[in-house]
Amino acid sequence: MKSWPQKAANLIGGGLFLILFIVFVIQITARFLFGKPLAWTDEMAVILYVWVILWAAAVVVPEREHVVFDLVWNSMPYRGRQAMAIIGNLMVGGLAAWGIPGCWDYVHFMAREGTPVLGVSFQWVFMPFVLLLAALAVRSAWAIWNAIRGKGLEAELRI
Repeated sequence: MKSWPQKAANLIGGGLFLILFIVFVIQITARFLFGKPLAWTDEMAVILYVWVILWAAAVVVPEREHVVFDLVWNSMPYRGRQAMAIIGNLMVGGLAAWGIPGCWDYVHFMAREGTPVLGVSFQWVFMPFVLLLAALAVRSAWAIWNAIRGKGLEAELRI
């Protein structure tokens, strides 16, 4: 059973994807049926694509669904998997946390610029990257806590 925040995140992600699909259909219809390509649909599709991908990676797709190479993980003993989980998440989460201030400065700086056609502030275009970094830092901290407690360290076949 999914929690209401996860359901809300899924709905937002699905809504973004639906809007992207509608914009894509409008773009194809205008270009190939009427012979009049629309500039705003190209720009909107790119912005929505960035948002869909980063939103999904940050809050929709659970960690166990991400692509992993677990050949080494499955061959390690329990303590080795625990060390790998802690060290790996320290690296990923640490780098993500370290990158947040610089990325936020850049995103905030880009507020002065807008997209060429729609005039959408680049701050809003790039904002989901900061969200992704924050989500990586939080997920990594949670994974370290779970590894210390011995949770999620099973060797398993992932298909």
